[in-house]
Amino acid sequence: MLDLARLDESAPGLLDLSVLDAQERQRVQGFVHAKDRLRYAVAHTALRRILGACVGAPARDIVLVRETCPCCGGPHGRPALADAPFPLHFSLSHGGDRVLIGLATVAVGVDVEPEATPETSGELIPALHPAEQAELAAVPQERRGAAFTRLWARKEAYLKGIGTGLGRDLAADYLGTGGLAGSPPGWSVTDLPAGPKHFAACAALGAAHRTRVRHLSTPL
Repeated sequence: MLDLARLDESAPGLLDLSVLDAQERQRVQGFVHAKDRLRYAVAHTALRRILGACVGAPARDIVLVRETCPCCGGPHGRPALADAPFPLHFSLSHGGDRVLIGLATVAVGVDVEPEATPETSGELIPALHPAEQAELAAVPQERRGAAFTRLWARKEAYLKGIGTGLGRDLAADYLGTGGLAGSPPGWSVTDLPAGPKHFAACAALGAAHRTRVRHLSTPL
């Protein structure tokens, strides 16, 4: 199941930040820009409330941990729910004015991104898989930002799903820019509707999965 929320500028005064742990509240206060604070607060408040509803626990009692990183063995791999009573995997992403949360019984990664600027895509394209670079080079300049962002959302979703994040070589896996995402062996990658000028994707371990997207309102 996937939950997609659009940021509401009226939400800051209505969010209950007491459900966040001390580290999360410190992160909220550390952002310089109000929209960054709002995006983080909405994302993490929503995640805790949704996980709490899944396991029948108060949102403030949810304890989050990190799995081992597949790249270096450090404690910064996929986020996980401590002492989950049943298989429950999740992934969180926030970008632009969207927040996306993925829930599954298998390893899952999600990503949502606002359309990239030409400067951003130009800097990152040379690091991609050679076939992805060739596909983007063939896209007209006026549509390249959208094509790149669609690809980037797919790639980040997959890298979050396997637990490496951007620690893995961006050229190692082909996700593609076409109508259907390329799926690395053992994974299924699906594009998600995210609204104007935003792109989103979900990657899940195993063959094709049925996905369901819920649109949430803020404040949550």
